[in-house]
Amino acid sequence: MLVNSKTSKANSHARQLILHASHHDPFSYLGQHVNHDDSGSGFVYRAFIPSAGEVFIKNGAAWDKLEKTHKDGLFELCYKTALPTPCQLKIQSADHSYEIHDPYTFNSSISQDELYLFAEGRLKQAYKTLGAQCMSQDGIPGVRFAVWAPNAERVSVIGNFNNWDGRIHPMRAHGSSGIWDIFIPGLSTSDTYKFEIRNRHSGAVLVKTDPYGFEYEQRPGTAAKISASHHQWQDKEWLVARKKRDWLHSPFNCYEVHLGSWQRNAKGHFLTYRELAKSLVPHVASMGYTHVELLPITEHPLNESWGYQTTGYFGVTNRFGSPDDLRFLIDAFHQANIGVILDWVPGHFPKDDWALARFDGTALYEHEDPRLGEHQDWGTYIFNYGRNEVRNFLIANAYFWLNEFHIDGLRVDAVASMLYLDYSRKAGEWLPNKFGGRENLDVIDFLKQLNVMVGEDFPGALTIAEESTAWPMVSRPVYLGGLGFSMKWNMGWMNDTLSYIENDPVHRRYYHEKLTFGQLYAYSENFVLPFSHDEVVHGKKSLLDKMPGDTWQKFANLRLLTTYQMTSPGKKLNFMGNEFGQGREWNVNSSLDWHLLGDSYPGHQWHQGIQKLNTDLNNLYKSLKSLHTLDFEVQGFEWIDCHDTEQSIISYLRRGLDNSFAIIILNFTPVLRSNYRIGVPQAGNYQEIFNSDASCYGGSNQGNGGGLSTENVAWMHHHQSLVITLPPLAGIVLQIK
Repeated sequence: MLVNSKTSKANSHARQLILHASHHDPFSYLGQHVNHDDSGSGFVYRAFIPSAGEVFIKNGAAWDKLEKTHKDGLFELCYKTALPTPCQLKIQSADHSYEIHDPYTFNSSISQDELYLFAEGRLKQAYKTLGAQCMSQDGIPGVRFAVWAPNAERVSVIGNFNNWDGRIHPMRAHGSSGIWDIFIPGLSTSDTYKFEIRNRHSGAVLVKTDPYGFEYEQRPGTAAKISASHHQWQDKEWLVARKKRDWLHSPFNCYEVHLGSWQRNAKGHFLTYRELAKSLVPHVASMGYTHVELLPITEHPLNESWGYQTTGYFGVTNRFGSPDDLRFLIDAFHQANIGVILDWVPGHFPKDDWALARFDGTALYEHEDPRLGEHQDWGTYIFNYGRNEVRNFLIANAYFWLNEFHIDGLRVDAVASMLYLDYSRKAGEWLPNKFGGRENLDVIDFLKQLNVMVGEDFPGALTIAEESTAWPMVSRPVYLGGLGFSMKWNMGWMNDTLSYIENDPVHRRYYHEKLTFGQLYAYSENFVLPFSHDEVVHGKKSLLDKMPGDTWQKFANLRLLTTYQMTSPGKKLNFMGNEFGQGREWNVNSSLDWHLLGDSYPGHQWHQGIQKLNTDLNNLYKSLKSLHTLDFEVQGFEWIDCHDTEQSIISYLRRGLDNSFAIIILNFTPVLRSNYRIGVPQAGNYQEIFNSDASCYGGSNQGNGGGLSTENVAWMHHHQSLVITLPPLAGIVLQIK
């Protein structure tokens, strides 16, 4: 029996709120409800569909027509008995007719446990709760949307499927959790969406992209895109081996890459992830690197930010393809036995008004006070690490990349800027912690939580800190009082080394301590020796262009610098272009100068020599246990002579866990040193297994190719010694036969 609805005063108010998109609880009015109007008991069904001319609801085998109670598209119908849910509607508009299931007749599928853990900051897979989840509910396929906006009066999903109209799909609030959700049936991965948020205090309406979005539309658009993965991983063997790998004593030699400027196609356009799988992966493998580090590939609006101003933390940048295309690239790296490190940016985010900034009309992800919440150097906001839900956002993001994309580690950007409350601030521009200090206590807790999570849930995965200060125990376990990172970039070694080698060789004797000082702290952390992107941009010149002298000396110095890095204790990192002697600074908007390696280029032999030297050194580092197994331990290094200041020569031993050793001698002047005596730990015959002055690298081919035999002459605290030829601006590696 059908009964016309009589609208009560309370319902009249609710109706106005629905029509004006300001109802905080639309599920209490729309959909099917017990009818409390004067007409008596029963049920009332309501739908708000502005585009509809007529609306019918399925009642068994029949379709009952709803009464249009407001010209803007509000429809109602009363029943004596409830209809089965979810209710199915037939909608007729001026130009077409279609059927849908009503979103307001589905219950929420978010559990109380999820809400509790998110509020506690412990929902590690929050990206499976929030955002847009392709799923079925009550047997009906669709998408569940959820977003955290605790200061909103109303939140709606808007998209191409509802004409971006915030009145049509207002969401359900989950009490004090601040989470809103709605299940919308019938959507597909071709649909785009945003959230429309009405602030409860000001009434201001904001339109925001999804913080948990997996994919976004092409720039300059900012809408999120419904996304689902279909990639079938082929890297099980790699992941099993990674769990068992003793990374502390294994080689780690990382090739740092910006995908958009590594190489471009003939038209100057980006290579896709799948094209990079065919070109970048073989290049990295053939060069002998163990890992690749990708500059941020999270979604970002501007190329010039290099990816460090992220607006979509869970989104794969579509500059190079889809999320599954990126999975394909990572899979290809793993099948080539190459690990993948992601450059990760939890320290700050941009102020774009369509992204995280003042997300629900308040300082939600950031601090309200600019002395805490704004990064002055970069013009960005700083995360509020003391808020559980914000910390959960970042922890879940790290989990997402490690779990869903099989990433092998995170290089955490700008850790120093996170740790210090007064970072790059003058007196009066920062607030001390509760103890009056400059340390950010919330960040310390966050970083420890992050590193414990990675260690527990992803055995063998690495976390690497870009941290430029003397903060203690960055790469020591949390249970020992450290921050828990696997490794830390050695910025001191990098700065000392580059400032030394940029000097004309005739002056280097006055700066000799820059080569030796690093050994005073080399084992206080698990260090990576980086020549990164930051050293070859913004007027700093390329590594090759930093070198003094004529063309021959520039290339010889670069070969020597690389030899010094690859034989020094610590893991290794080099930015793309270093491996073949890129001549100019890195330009984010163009490809590397690969033509320098072509036979038609006049100086190709110099660049080919650098590339061959890097390949040989990479393979030597991997194969020689003495060069990598004790990278982090004082037992792995011993000076032979660090005092030959006048000749700018240093020599040292590298030792391995298997008691093997290698002897390294480096000559930082362009003078050939003949009959140079060096002490050695063991009598016998020695062979020169590497010489950066070899002709195949572009050198003068001076050295000790015929082999060497010890003399019973004590030298440099050793009972035996060798008399060697030390090439100009070169390094050699000796090993006992």
